[in-house]
Amino acid sequence: MGSIALKIDVDTLRGTLEGVPRLQHELGHLGIAASFLFSLGPDHTGWALKRIFRPGFFKKVSRTSVVEHYGLKTLSYGVLLPAPDIGIKARHVMQEVAKAGFEVGIHTWDHIVWHDQVRHANPQWTQSQMKKSFDRFVDIFGHAPTSHGAAGWQMNVAALEQLDAWEIPYSSDGRAPLNLVPYRVQLANGSSRHIQYPTTLPTFDELLGVNNMSADDAVEHLLQLTAQNPNDQVFTLHAELEGQKLLPSFIKLVKGWINQGHSCVDMRALHHSWQATGQTKHLITLPLFFNEVANRSGELMMMPTNPI
Repeated sequence: MGSIALKIDVDTLRGTLEGVPRLQHELGHLGIAASFLFSLGPDHTGWALKRIFRPGFFKKVSRTSVVEHYGLKTLSYGVLLPAPDIGIKARHVMQEVAKAGFEVGIHTWDHIVWHDQVRHANPQWTQSQMKKSFDRFVDIFGHAPTSHGAAGWQMNVAALEQLDAWEIPYSSDGRAPLNLVPYRVQLANGSSRHIQYPTTLPTFDELLGVNNMSADDAVEHLLQLTAQNPNDQVFTLHAELEGQKLLPSFIKLVKGWINQGHSCVDMRALHHSWQATGQTKHLITLPLFFNEVANRSGELMMMPTNPI
């Protein structure tokens, strides 16, 4: 059976302080690798409330119990309370993850700001945000990042070009249908040097509450998608959900994948496995493209179906 790469997006201070250590402990106990991608600057989660008028957003938050998962304090950051600096207040947690042998990478500087503005931002704004995250990452971990996963699956051309400037070998910034097909992105000067490994499986928060689906139902649905399926997949989880209330369901899911014969790996191992077989030498190049994903608000970076 194929590999399932576990990509952990860490969006908030609470997710970093509470969810990350729990996931680190449980994954370490099971001997399973995963990639932790950190938000490194201010936590402006409260600013997300302005999205309430976007199509599909209110329906999503009502399904996934946002207050229960994120907490009122987190939802007040940037509105009723000052935005805490995650990279300062939780740097010790991030460093412990790296010391334990887990892959660490960049998610973003400011999750809400990046998610809401980057798609239509100019290169100067984009590069400024990315420089902040890069500098903070080096300050915390003592070395340059080798992996990236965009907040909210939102990118623009300048951001993709910056990944090449950083010499990032692989990134997971977008979404794709079931079954992994890595690709390069068409940029102004040709194909990107870095390789995109898009998220292929639906996330927990895209399944919960749909047709009254419970957490256990979501686990069974995901296991049905991977049963008798030999292809590689990328699964994105969130420290705020699977690292807290949904942790038992996530562990059940991981054990289910192992029982199916899949290997649960980090993004680094997934990339190396494609390199080892020589498949990264002949990847398709695709344009930057955006489209909707079922049960998620707005358009996301999406793998298009037409190669260049």
